[in-house]
Amino acid sequence: MEETAPERDTAQAGTGSAAGRAAEPLLELSGLEKHFPITSGLVFKRQAGRVHAVDGIDLTVHAGETLGLVGESGCGKSTTGRLVARLLEPTGGSIRYGGRDITHASRRELRPIRAEIQMIFQDPYSSLNPRHTVGGIIRGPMEINGIDPPGGRDRRVRELLEIVGLNPEHYNRFPHEFSGGQRQRIGVARALALDPRLIVADEPVSALDVSIQAQVVNLLQRLQRELGIAFLFIAHDLAVVRHFSQRVAVMYLGKIVEIADRDSLYERPRHPYTHALLSAVPEVGLESAPGTGPRERIRLAGDVPSPIAPPSGCRFRTRCWKAQEKCAAEEPPLVRLEGNREGHLTACHFPEAPTVHGRDVVLDPALA
Repeated sequence: MEETAPERDTAQAGTGSAAGRAAEPLLELSGLEKHFPITSGLVFKRQAGRVHAVDGIDLTVHAGETLGLVGESGCGKSTTGRLVARLLEPTGGSIRYGGRDITHASRRELRPIRAEIQMIFQDPYSSLNPRHTVGGIIRGPMEINGIDPPGGRDRRVRELLEIVGLNPEHYNRFPHEFSGGQRQRIGVARALALDPRLIVADEPVSALDVSIQAQVVNLLQRLQRELGIAFLFIAHDLAVVRHFSQRVAVMYLGKIVEIADRDSLYERPRHPYTHALLSAVPEVGLESAPGTGPRERIRLAGDVPSPIAPPSGCRFRTRCWKAQEKCAAEEPPLVRLEGNREGHLTACHFPEAPTVHGRDVVLDPALA
């Protein structure tokens, strides 16, 4: 199915519902960039190039929702998370949180905001100080921010341990006495210590066994339901992202190539890269479903280009089976395609026809 002219979406990355689009986003990234300089020379250093880790992305996260951010390793997902938490200084673009521009806010200005934006790190082993007790690790954010909860900090530590499913009496133990899954729960408890509104979860389950992954993801879902926390959920496991996220953004070589609500993206991917990623996800029982055959597996040719010298135009064109001259000459904007009113945004000159399990989907003529 051939698409007609694309239609720009002024809402950037809306939730797909009228109510969601009407509310002001809790977090809004606009044209966000992070370039790391490459220097040469031992004495007289000079800049020899730049790594385009994040290169002009637009994203929104609304209160209480989970936005999944997926892509291959090295595409800029973790750098994006660290920019949101202001652990890195942006090169360009803007970060707005709660309607306030925090792109270049000073440490003093960021102090009250940091309490509302917390982070769960990927490695549960290196992210906890081995010299501190679990109680000291969870109590630390409260001490730094001068917060004295009712009943005292130790009581709050025990409450948080119980919330994440650990024995409150173990607050005097050290991290090495816990398993990987338990350590990650400690990291979650630390992130909850300041009652955040937004948590950046950077590959929070990738270092865990499959059974432990399910426990941690279910814990995060329960906390979101009970506390109304928004998540920027960074992962490369598409099955986990589908289980946890309401919307999903796909990233490739520092760029966002597709954003949609979970069901729309997984069932009707429009960007060739998204199509290739989803084709690699094993789905038990898909081949035996009535009216469907085996899903086509797409093997991408070549390697991911270097972020030091990304390709011109569309960055995916060097591996794309649909690439044409226009793809090298023009960078495709992230737009809402004509005939799509669900907030499904795609950055492709020649988007895929909407399919479900490899079968073409016929759009409503009123939308075409």
